[in-house]
Amino acid sequence: MPAASPPTAPAREPSAKQPPAAERVYTHIKDAVLDRRYEGGMLLTEGELADAVGVSRTPVREALLRLEVEGLIKLYPKKGALVLPVSAQEIADVVETRLLVEKHAAAKAAPANEALIGELIELLETMRAQAESGDLAAVSVADRAFHAAIVRSAGNQILDRLYEQLRDRQLRMGVAVMHAHPDRIAKNITEHAEILEALRAGDADAATDAVHRHVSWVRNLAQGEVR
Repeated sequence: MPAASPPTAPAREPSAKQPPAAERVYTHIKDAVLDRRYEGGMLLTEGELADAVGVSRTPVREALLRLEVEGLIKLYPKKGALVLPVSAQEIADVVETRLLVEKHAAAKAAPANEALIGELIELLETMRAQAESGDLAAVSVADRAFHAAIVRSAGNQILDRLYEQLRDRQLRMGVAVMHAHPDRIAKNITEHAEILEALRAGDADAATDAVHRHVSWVRNLAQGEVR
């Protein structure tokens, strides 16, 4: 497992209420994993992370234990923390859960009210601008927000909380897939527009069909069936 030197954390403005050291380390590592600055297979050491964030090793250990529970890293005593790659099984599990939640939400959301339509249009425009600038991490965030808005509009708080638990996995997968298949970014935006139009038209069947086609392609990639 090759060791990698973590990127230096960006300089922060002085603050009277800076987050606790362990929280700063946790945020630094998690953000880097989600946007692929720390890629799957990288070995991170406590010393390198402590230097990157400017803290002692004790809060680094606390942060790493928390991230291991979340399934983003695997700790190896006296060696470091391995960033876990995204597996095909994890992708399949996330897609299956997304389909269950998002298709139900899309059916309930149709016909979408003006507030939801306005939010989705704004997110779609944001995605286009971010794609043009090449900011794939930002595109992934806006992409995920588009779907989360539809889920939230269904008004089921339990499903909303379940969907929130997928957030980190969705963001990480989104960035990884866009790096591997940049041609999919334009297709994603087109498919988002199709979902939006179906919701605007009040066609629940078309909305759920569009969601199914759009979300399923991630699983197709994992199975080697790129479309």
